[in-house]
Amino acid sequence: MSIQVNGVEIEDTFAEAFPMFAGRILITAQNEKWAKIAARTATGFASSIIMSPAEAAMEGPVIPPEKTPDGRPGVMVQMYHNAKPLLKGQMISRMGQCILTCPTTAAFDGLPSLKNKMKIGDAVRMFGDGFEKRDVIDGRKVWRLPVMEGEFVIEGRFGIKKAIAGGNLLIMADNQSSALEAAEKCVDSIQELQAVVLTFPGGICRSGSKLGSKKYKLPASTNHPICPQIRSEVPDTQIPEGVKSVYEVVFNALDEDLLMKGTAKGIKAAASVPGVKKISAANFGGTLGPVQIKLKDAVALI
Repeated sequence: MSIQVNGVEIEDTFAEAFPMFAGRILITAQNEKWAKIAARTATGFASSIIMSPAEAAMEGPVIPPEKTPDGRPGVMVQMYHNAKPLLKGQMISRMGQCILTCPTTAAFDGLPSLKNKMKIGDAVRMFGDGFEKRDVIDGRKVWRLPVMEGEFVIEGRFGIKKAIAGGNLLIMADNQSSALEAAEKCVDSIQELQAVVLTFPGGICRSGSKLGSKKYKLPASTNHPICPQIRSEVPDTQIPEGVKSVYEVVFNALDEDLLMKGTAKGIKAAASVPGVKKISAANFGGTLGPVQIKLKDAVALI
């Protein structure tokens, strides 16, 4: 028996997710505008670990001033890598080049309860060239670095944890406009969850990939069974009759439960758009990752 939401077929399959190490940074600033500018800059070129040096994105909800250490508005960003040392290097580089340089910002650990921490702010503080000062803000050990504007405040150590990457939904529609509208609604709904991030541009990927390549020596290549334009050329096509466009929404989360909730919210939102024919997920039979986010389990949460 097929699963349906609003008359849209939900394939009985799973998104193949996998563990990665994640760090979380709370960026505060004089106002929301500058916090978001720093966040967007710090998370650039980080859509997929396949070719980018990290995966990173800004969480959706803005943190109100009453919930930040320095009483200013803030945003959370997450950074992912499959190796702790490389994640540390990415966090140091992006903090030093993109947050330190941005007007009015400060950076605090977004995972303060963790015991496993890395000396990330302790490394960035050396930019102060010996003029940096230790301080405590809201119980957090921070550094104050002199800069031309005034000072940059950064927490000394940042928590690192095992998180889950690779949650995804494939949205299939009878035209591009409907597919894109559904993907946008899917992204907006998932972003309502705190501690979930979507690392592709606008949260949407139009060029889903498969592991390896049939012709070239590449780690990944176009997922040809899910490309409508070559449906008639591909014996193992997964494109139903009448589907003209497909978008993939990919998301990471700090734990598996959040990934499942994001899947449920995304399915519900995407299935509300006329023209959507089917919602599925990308998996590779367990060769990519050990975590299975089953769509039928997500539908049960709607």
